[in-house]
Amino acid sequence: MTAGIVVGYTATDAGADAVTLASRLAANIGSTLDIVVVLPNDQRSVITPPDAGYERYLRAQAEEWLQEATAKVPDAVARRTHVRYADSFAEGLVTLADELVATHIVVGAANGGLRGRHRLGTVATELLHSSDVPVVLAPEGSRRVDPTTGITRVTAAVGTRPGADALLEEATGLAVALGAELRLVSLVSVDLPVSVDTGVIRVAGAAHADDVLAKAVAGLPDGIDAEVVVARGTSIEDAVSHLSWEPGEIAVVGSSRLAQPRRLFLGSTAAKMLHELPVPMVVVPRTRAQEGGSR
Repeated sequence: MTAGIVVGYTATDAGADAVTLASRLAANIGSTLDIVVVLPNDQRSVITPPDAGYERYLRAQAEEWLQEATAKVPDAVARRTHVRYADSFAEGLVTLADELVATHIVVGAANGGLRGRHRLGTVATELLHSSDVPVVLAPEGSRRVDPTTGITRVTAAVGTRPGADALLEEATGLAVALGAELRLVSLVSVDLPVSVDTGVIRVAGAAHADDVLAKAVAGLPDGIDAEVVVARGTSIEDAVSHLSWEPGEIAVVGSSRLAQPRRLFLGSTAAKMLHELPVPMVVVPRTRAQEGGSR
């Protein structure tokens, strides 16, 4: 099988959000969409042997759900369906993604989230502690976006902590694959202590922005535009809320520097951003060769 985008599906609004967003990504990148339903592991105790009739019912139900999911995917997007058994939904997604050498795993927000905002559920939280491929979080309401809508801009929030270079490389590669603009948000002015003089903050912010833009431009092919803006605010949440966001935009953040190599763990900065972001978020895992950051 060729590499694709794995999307975890449940017969809920969150599942529809995930499939719609994953379809848009797959269409823009030219990837295959792998839609998967994960069922409870059928390895039970010998004391309570499995009920064959119930197992057949669950399998049939899963196949029906997958048919519902594929109906939401545009005809131009290649898709495959999978029924997997695992001890947890997240485990099933990670295992399949590893087998397929998938580029991303896409999941929806938890029930009860505000429209256009993120709310981490059990599956997303577990993925952010276990996945070794980037996880894409679809905010509530993503299902209402036309699945043929393109991805117009990739925004990466770049700070000064270890891992910024790796995040910049990932965001640049994603912008190229999507044919989207690249916007880099410098967080250096928010990172500085509140006691620092405002003049120093302005100078540091401008210097960091110039450095980030120079590195990004060096890795971009012709036809892909990049810009850098300096986030300003009294907090991460305040800075993010004052940024402009396009309907076809996605945000990219890195996993915490405390995460295990090639694993995800949402750092404090990314977690704060999550509550304010009105667009999908891509969380990038650390690599073995480079320390990860929380941007």
